Amino acid sequence: MKQKTLKRLLVPVLFTLTIALSACSGDKTGDNSSQITIGIPQDIEDSLDPHKAVAAGTREVLFNIFEGLVKPDSNGDLAPAVASEYRISEDGTTYDFTLREGITFHNGNPVTVEDIKASIDKCADTTDGAPLVAAYSNIQEVNILDDKNVEIVLKEADMDFLPNMTTAILPAGQTDADTNPIGTGPYKYVSRSPQENIVMEKYDGYWGTPANIEHVTFKVCANADSIVMDLEGGSIDMFARVTSAQASQLSDKFEVLEGTMNLVQALYLNNGVEPFNDVKVRQALSYAIDRQEIMDFVSDGKGTPIGSSMFPAFGKYYMPELNDVYSQNIEKAKELLTEAGYPDGFTMTITVPSNYTQHVDTAQVVKEQLKEIGVEANIELVEWDTWLSEVYSNRNYQSTVVGVDASSLSARALLERFTGTASNNFINYSNTDYNTAFANALNSVDDEEKTSYYKECEKILTTDAANVYIQDLPEFVALNKKYAGYEFYPLYAQDISKLYIVDESAQ
Repeated sequence: MKQKTLKRLLVPVLFTLTIALSACSGDKTGDNSSQITIGIPQDIEDSLDPHKAVAAGTREVLFNIFEGLVKPDSNGDLAPAVASEYRISEDGTTYDFTLREGITFHNGNPVTVEDIKASIDKCADTTDGAPLVAAYSNIQEVNILDDKNVEIVLKEADMDFLPNMTTAILPAGQTDADTNPIGTGPYKYVSRSPQENIVMEKYDGYWGTPANIEHVTFKVCANADSIVMDLEGGSIDMFARVTSAQASQLSDKFEVLEGTMNLVQALYLNNGVEPFNDVKVRQALSYAIDRQEIMDFVSDGKGTPIGSSMFPAFGKYYMPELNDVYSQNIEKAKELLTEAGYPDGFTMTITVPSNYTQHVDTAQVVKEQLKEIGVEANIELVEWDTWLSEVYSNRNYQSTVVGVDASSLSARALLERFTGTASNNFINYSNTDYNTAFANALNSVDDEEKTSYYKECEKILTTDAANVYIQDLPEFVALNKKYAGYEFYPLYAQDISKLYIVDESAQ
């Protein structure tokens, strides 16, 4: 696969990402009858309001409907979107944005500076506790300068604030965003049938490069065992994140594209409950795991081992040396369990969303590996909405295997959730030194110093064995060969606007 540099406009941060492009060729077509059906592993259970959505699967669907002042592209650049241009003050405290000329919402209404201010104010509001976007706690005020320009003033300098401006711009005063999403993206929302599908259609008034395919249906395929049959039978044309085993079963009607998921897969531990409130227990579990064996079983050896809450796409922050801190050492693991008061091991539960085959398979291998140190792990498979409510929101669990992504192109997005007051700190992690290092990173205007503090956060998570870190999974996308144009992004996104039809007669 090709290696490219991941960069951000006016933000001095470099990353490395792996990107694979479709090898198909053919003429693009935007014929009004064109359509595609894309399989997704779960329904949108949290919210159609992009400001409230927390699930990565929800965000990747809504990516096609909504845009922020800036938006990421497949190269990792942050390009102007609702804003046509922006300026950052030298001291990193003021961000000015110019509204794009002629841009409209999907209901046909023009986007105004009032819409921009209302959207940012909504996400910065602390009336119900924490702001909807954690980084917005640093916003001091949002000022409308004139009918084309908005100024965001921060309480403290932050040269790394721009990625947070991908937050969707919605119509001011909209009260039904949960059920009637209105954005500015290349596709507009048509309908949703719970547990069945989400339907979109091309927005003809889109300001940017128009989508190629007119009608898009995201079909819920919650049964992982039927995905190959759904693809071969024609009920879906594409499915992202098929397993390597599923990919091998597909006929030559499909192109299987390979990239990376850009997430941190781990055995996430609830640090607030016994026995995982004991660092020695967490370290013991970390020493019991053989990452390569997991990758061999789950994806034929493909994937990238990780040792903390940072994945390789964030090149300058990613620390491969942390991968070796807990190389498998069964005797050391047993010693730590004995010191913690569990010489004979213990029984635990791993709660896993049943619709994610890679996580279920990983849990199965982890279960077998933990037996070697006397720990009996029971796997509890749950529906996605149950996982979201009980594990993520209510924190009513012992451990879970999932992948955590970055909501924006910033190290902050991955690390802030482990601060003591973060509303999304679903593992109940608490460490004063970590909180201090993270605060120092936010307050630093020097990029090298900021990077150093973020790396200190990663080291603390590893040393503390906050979680049992495993890998950044490979991503296999199955796409019917009558379509082409798929691009991988350095974060969870499915950009359907880039797809086009190769064989129009097959429609």
